[in-house]
Amino acid sequence: MNNIYIPPIVKNLLIINILFFVATLVFNANETYPFVEWFAVYFYASPDFKIWQVFSYMFMHSPVNYLHIIFNMFALYSFGSILENKWGAKKFLFFYFITGLGALGLQWTVQTYEVYHSVGHIITDISNFVPKSQQQADLLRSIYFGPMLGASGAVFGLLVAFGMLYPNAELMILFIPAPVKAKYIIPFYILVELFLGVSQFEGDSIAHYAHLGGALIGFILVKIWKDKNTNFYTYYE
Repeated sequence: MNNIYIPPIVKNLLIINILFFVATLVFNANETYPFVEWFAVYFYASPDFKIWQVFSYMFMHSPVNYLHIIFNMFALYSFGSILENKWGAKKFLFFYFITGLGALGLQWTVQTYEVYHSVGHIITDISNFVPKSQQQADLLRSIYFGPMLGASGAVFGLLVAFGMLYPNAELMILFIPAPVKAKYIIPFYILVELFLGVSQFEGDSIAHYAHLGGALIGFILVKIWKDKNTNFYTYYE
C-alpha cells in the first residue's frame, strides 16, 4: 500500500468528496440531510437553487446508497490517475470541472424541454402554479424539487477520454469473466445510458442525461486537444 501513487489533483478530489460525504452523514437531521439541500444542485428555476451548487454538486453523493460514492471514487482513482499523469494537473482539473458543468448543462436542457412540453413556459414561481393533472404535478415536483448530486458526470467524461486515448486497454468488468477492450465497453456503456435516459423507466432516479453530458463534453475536449496536437493521441497497446 505504501507504493501506491495517487497524483495530487485526483488525491485532493478524493479527499474532498469523502469529506463532503462524511459531513452529509454527520449533519443529518432526522434523515433530511441538510447538506444535500445546500450543496446538491437544483433546477435553475427552482426556489432551492443557489449559484454555488453548480460546482458543489460534483462533490456530493447519495447518503443512502453507499455504492454511489464507492463506484465514482474508484473510477476517479482508476481512470483519473492515468489521465492526470498524462495531461498534468492543470489540464486534468480543467477537464474534470468542464465535464461536470457539461453534465449539468445537458440535464438542465432536458428538464427545460420537459417543462416547456408540459406547461408551455418556464415557471419562475412554482409555489403559485396550479398543475392541470397529477402527472404534471409529479413531473414539476421532480424537476423543481429533485436535487442532482454526484461526480458521475465528470467521471463519464474521464471514461470517454480514457477510451479515446487508450482504446486497446483491457478492462475487467463485473459479471464478465474475460477482459474487454475500452473501445468496446465504454461506447456500449454510453449507449446503455442513452437508452435509459430516453426510456425514463418509472422509479429510475438516476440523471442519465447528466452522464451523457459529461461524456459528450469529454469527447469534444479530447477531440479538440487531439486536433491541436498530433502527438496528443498516444494509444495504449
